[in-house]
Amino acid sequence: MDAQSGACETAWRLSRRSGFRFADKGHAQPNRASAMGKLATKTRTATRLKTERPRLHKVILVNDDYTPREFVVIILKSEFRMNEEHAYTVMMTAHRRGSCVVAVYAQDIAETKATRATDAGRAKGYPLLFTTEPEE
Repeated sequence: MDAQSGACETAWRLSRRSGFRFADKGHAQPNRASAMGKLATKTRTATRLKTERPRLHKVILVNDDYTPREFVVIILKSEFRMNEEHAYTVMMTAHRRGSCVVAVYAQDIAETKATRATDAGRAKGYPLLFTTEPEE
């Protein structure tokens, strides 16, 4: 084995360990793929803000002695999109217990629906009242 081939073999062994590869002229150049793996890297942790779901509010039908039952059913069907049987059940529950939860929505939707339903009753001259309160 001559001196040149011995030097090449030694360089070849070093290149295997250090991630270098040979170029055409016998000079060692860094192997980019293996050199990237040996760099010291820091892990970055980014704080992500998680958006909360909006608080839900209950729309409550308050019973009164003057608003006709049929009118309450009509309001429940039109404003809260209930079918006939469900609207009648909600109306009767409010009649027997004094109040009844009609539906649960996000705060702005609940307040809008309660206001529109109350205003519809007032427009006909009835003291119909829908209120909202936060859900637990």
